[in-house]
Amino acid sequence: MMTAKPQASPKARTGVAGLDDILAGGLSPGHVYLLEGSPGTGKTTIALQFLLEGARAGETGLYITMSETEAELREGAASHGWTIGDGVQVFELVPPENLLDDEHQQSLLYSSDLELGETTKAVFEAIDRAQPVRIVIDSLSEIRLLAQSSLRYRRQILAMKHYFARQGATVLMLDDLTTDTNDKTVHSLAHGVIRLEGLTPNYGAERRRLRVIKYRGQSFRGGFHDFIIAEGGDQVFPRLVSGEHKTGFDRDVLTSGIGELDTLLGGGIEQGSSTLIMGPAGAGKSLLAVQFAVAAAARGEKAALFIFDEELGLLKDRTRLMGIDLDALCASGHLFIEQVDAAELSPGEFAHRVRARVDRNSVKTVVIDGLNGYQAAMPDEQFLTLHIHELLQYLNRQGASTFLTMAQHGLLDDMRSPVDVTYLADTVILLRYFEAFGQVRRAISVIKKRFGTHENTIREIRIDSRGIAIGEPLEGFQGVLRGTPVLANGDRARLLEDR
Repeated sequence: MMTAKPQASPKARTGVAGLDDILAGGLSPGHVYLLEGSPGTGKTTIALQFLLEGARAGETGLYITMSETEAELREGAASHGWTIGDGVQVFELVPPENLLDDEHQQSLLYSSDLELGETTKAVFEAIDRAQPVRIVIDSLSEIRLLAQSSLRYRRQILAMKHYFARQGATVLMLDDLTTDTNDKTVHSLAHGVIRLEGLTPNYGAERRRLRVIKYRGQSFRGGFHDFIIAEGGDQVFPRLVSGEHKTGFDRDVLTSGIGELDTLLGGGIEQGSSTLIMGPAGAGKSLLAVQFAVAAAARGEKAALFIFDEELGLLKDRTRLMGIDLDALCASGHLFIEQVDAAELSPGEFAHRVRARVDRNSVKTVVIDGLNGYQAAMPDEQFLTLHIHELLQYLNRQGASTFLTMAQHGLLDDMRSPVDVTYLADTVILLRYFEAFGQVRRAISVIKKRFGTHENTIREIRIDSRGIAIGEPLEGFQGVLRGTPVLANGDRARLLEDR
């Protein structure tokens, strides 16, 4: 006779959507968890979100504070637009008055013995009165100071753990790491451990990240995850794992709207592929990428532009001179444009923004202009290619076509890239300046394409107020990509004439 498996209890959601995603749904109820981090990393905010989420689910919450006053706690909640109501009680634990009076100090007994015992007793009495389902204790540093030794501290935490187990409550203990950062006592006793960190780059806003160090009997998404403290609470951006997002789609060929460019590309760009447009500054990378987004909008699809390197107003003015009204496309709902400030945005938050556009707005064409700004968003990171790889893989598996631009150093001859990501892209388009008959001109070529065939020729490209024009293959020139071609067997009829 087979025995039915016991049904798992529903998870206790933390109130932070990204953190619940990392924890595979939330916290297993009835256990003790540790949330640690230096002051200012967002522990109290997450703790309040945890209790308020429980209150919305009809679960009584209790916040036991030893480091902040109740007034400070309520003021902090109000700054996020929250009200600590009947569903959440606050117990402010203060030392007994006689312990603050010099005339009543103990001489034969250590005062810490009385303080620790009275503190623990007060905590248990508050829990007995409230009978909460969710408990927050802020913070363990106060208990560690009262215990004065690692052995007494461990015994005290173990006693509290057994008490909480009998109560059946889900407990979140906060530790601000201001006393002994090497003491891992609670790590071994807690059911799960979450660590918050704050990073200060040499320039730009502070960066925050979290990591789940431990979670007994439960899988979770490991590694570091970026998060921010915003009005309305902590927002966590789970590290993107492209393998978790696989979809099926038809790999149709998408055209650019320019016949000669599509011919150069062997008919167009395949849906669900990535295209890297490389070249020196001013060669037309951004406008060429925008052309693919405009073509997508003309097909009735939705496209998104993420602009790192150029001021958005200037881009709109430049495209308007070419007859492209980006504002009108945005108003129609076919185009979404976001200006990205590399100094203020973490890579995790950027990937979250891209994913949100694709998931919520069914965007099928994504333009990231450009990778130089993306690299600037993570100046201390050594894993730019891994970030880009996961993002491109995710977009490809959603059937979205991605266009990235990257500025190369230099103007003629030897071009150097700040980072080599050509092997990640399915198609690579190269733009170059070259000199011909006393004029500086531009050339375009396709140097790589994984899907299908493409022209191996080099064509001239011109971008002016009348749009983008692509010329015939420059068969009569040699050395175009070096910037100083030699006229071999052709004449200037192969070049685009002035219009």
